[in-house]
Amino acid sequence: MLRILSLPIKGREDEARRLAARHNFTMTAPTTALPSPPHHQFLPWLVAVAFFMESLDTTILNTAVPVVSQALGVSSLSMKSVLASYTLSLAVFIPISGWMADRFGTRRVFASAIGVFTLGSLLCGVSSDIHLLVACRVLQGCGGAMMVPVGRLTLVRTFDRSQLVPIMSFVAIPALIGPMLGPIAGGVILRYLHWRYIFFLNIPIGLAGLVLVYLNLPDYREERRRPLDLIGLILFGAGTALLSYVLEIFGDHTLSAGEIIGITGVSLSLLVAYWLHARRTVDPLLQLTLLRIRTFSVAVVGSFITRLGIGGVPFLLPLLYQIGLGLSPIQSGLLIMPQAFAAICAKPVVRIILDRFGYRGVLISNTLLLGGLLMLFATIGERTPIWMIVAQAFCYGVLTSTQYTSMNTLVYADISSGDASHASSIASTFQQLSISFGVAAAGLTTAVFVSGHLRPSPGDMIAGLHEAFLALGAFTLVSTAIFLRLKKDDGAMVSHSREVHLG
Repeated sequence: MLRILSLPIKGREDEARRLAARHNFTMTAPTTALPSPPHHQFLPWLVAVAFFMESLDTTILNTAVPVVSQALGVSSLSMKSVLASYTLSLAVFIPISGWMADRFGTRRVFASAIGVFTLGSLLCGVSSDIHLLVACRVLQGCGGAMMVPVGRLTLVRTFDRSQLVPIMSFVAIPALIGPMLGPIAGGVILRYLHWRYIFFLNIPIGLAGLVLVYLNLPDYREERRRPLDLIGLILFGAGTALLSYVLEIFGDHTLSAGEIIGITGVSLSLLVAYWLHARRTVDPLLQLTLLRIRTFSVAVVGSFITRLGIGGVPFLLPLLYQIGLGLSPIQSGLLIMPQAFAAICAKPVVRIILDRFGYRGVLISNTLLLGGLLMLFATIGERTPIWMIVAQAFCYGVLTSTQYTSMNTLVYADISSGDASHASSIASTFQQLSISFGVAAAGLTTAVFVSGHLRPSPGDMIAGLHEAFLALGAFTLVSTAIFLRLKKDDGAMVSHSREVHLG
């Protein structure tokens, strides 16, 4: 890139077109597709802020669950639909983000994503009904689903491959800081402002982002515009949405057993229909044939099952701390912060551990420890010292960081460069699905053990959450069987330069 910028204007355009042809994309305008030096330096910051917004919004609401549920007149466990709807929307719309960028250009799609996300935040902030809040969270998820993949794609097409490792590492830092600041930021807002400002916080950031995107973001489009797999989108989206809905309402006694079984059957039929459709389609929504690659299937399936167990922890811990132990939202957020802090600290060490023990050894042992630590959360009660809670949170952060980095990098162990984008779409989609299902499963498991769903006593809530942690810990241990399929040398050829940060 520096060599291009040293050329005359005409030479810059010719060299940029040569690079565009090599990467199979077109430039809608040479002056925007090739950033000037200040814009070149500013672009990673712009994408990093988008990553921060998306990751912050995933966690900032967790601390406010008891307060928001009381304001809306629903039980705390009913708020799982508000959390799960956002991640489910991400999972459904992430697969079409690449097609949107190729068809309409990275700048237009990225700006539209920020606009939709900001609008969804505004509507969430003015919602007075839980059903309306869920619908607005879905709208937020539509915007978030486009921001992260398109931002990453813009960086890949702007910077030379040798520059991608530090660039991707830089933009991944806000995605880690967001979960660390989310709980405490939510607690501070609840203490000094109104819970609606949790959503209003995104508005000034989003408006500033819209202006900066139009001024600084390059505009790339693919020369070959593959058709949108609309049938696949309908089958996959409807199937996953119905399955998530079943998990959310199961145990609420709003539907009969026959109706629940019927909806479950329809959702599974839609997913099977998508699988059959994808096998016959040239450009399917998700290239499921990649699951025939052993390391890829182990990483995706193992990650999915693992996250089903631990995906609901951010939902359960604020309930345990605030309703069970009677702590304030700020105190609850402070007790959750060590997890994210530990995850950031562990990042540089994970690569060394993988090089020393290999993916098989790390994933098997770490999953066993993770499941055991989840069960250990079931010992937290009114007499548990604060230092012990903090220590458990810190250890949990280290283990989850090791697990996520190992699973995310194993995805690309045997994937060719031509299939990297398809692999990323599948991994990202299943990751968000597992988080959505994990929140729903955590709420369902707790509801089974908590007596008095509307206003459970602190003792009932603690007992129910303890049972939920034991169940989720046991479920996490099941994923160990998936990682047993790995061989000793699997993933040995994954270099640091191919690491992709998916969170």
